[in-house]
Amino acid sequence: MRIDINADVGESFGAFKIGEDEQLFLQITSANIACGFHAGDFNVMETTVKQAKKHGVAVGAHPGYPDLQGFGRRELKMTPAEIYNMVVYQIGALKQFCEIQGVPLQHVKPHGALYNQAAENYEVAEAIAKAVYDAVPEAILFGLSNSELIKVGKKFHLKTAAEAFADRRYTDEGNLSSRLLPNAVLRTYEEILDQVREIIFHKRVKTVSGNWIDIEADTICFHGDGQNVAQNTALIRQALEKEEIRVLQVGAKDDSAL
Repeated sequence: MRIDINADVGESFGAFKIGEDEQLFLQITSANIACGFHAGDFNVMETTVKQAKKHGVAVGAHPGYPDLQGFGRRELKMTPAEIYNMVVYQIGALKQFCEIQGVPLQHVKPHGALYNQAAENYEVAEAIAKAVYDAVPEAILFGLSNSELIKVGKKFHLKTAAEAFADRRYTDEGNLSSRLLPNAVLRTYEEILDQVREIIFHKRVKTVSGNWIDIEADTICFHGDGQNVAQNTALIRQALEKEEIRVLQVGAKDDSAL
């Protein structure tokens, strides 16, 4: 059995530091790098790509809505054409930093409200998938397990990776519980480990209402701005490897070294 571990990184902005990127890079296998719209900036993007290269972590673009104040977690009303152009723009910026550093852009994963809308809204999902197909057709499209984004990505013949979340609660419909609701985020190591083990070993997750739903995961996400995220990620990776789960980049071959 194998799993990719990803985290949202590069979310600092100017003099403001967010997250525990330095420690996370020691544990994750794929990095979702903010592209300057919801978080990050041109200096942070360059530094973060260099960090990923140094630690052998695969690089992914993490495009979001142009909403720095809301951290990209507020829904914006944009046409499919606007979403397409917005995603192409952000992919292009990070792709250039990757080319300068000589590292491939492994994947694209939408951020925040854009990600959640793409999970349910076909037009949003199609705009994102088309942007990825036109900008980086060789890249892997990360999307919520069982979502519209994964389905549309396959329609465009993109490589896709079904994603599950280590630290977020789910609705009965398989979507992420809104952060506006209580207990939408798992806080303790024990809770997070239990959820990750259920996802990997039993392909299921418990919802906010106490029901179990089926879920497939090629990659597990830890939020870079989460409480004690670096420590929790390290401990959970160790726990998984003790149970003979191979932690590999989602695009790596099965015979790759740990």
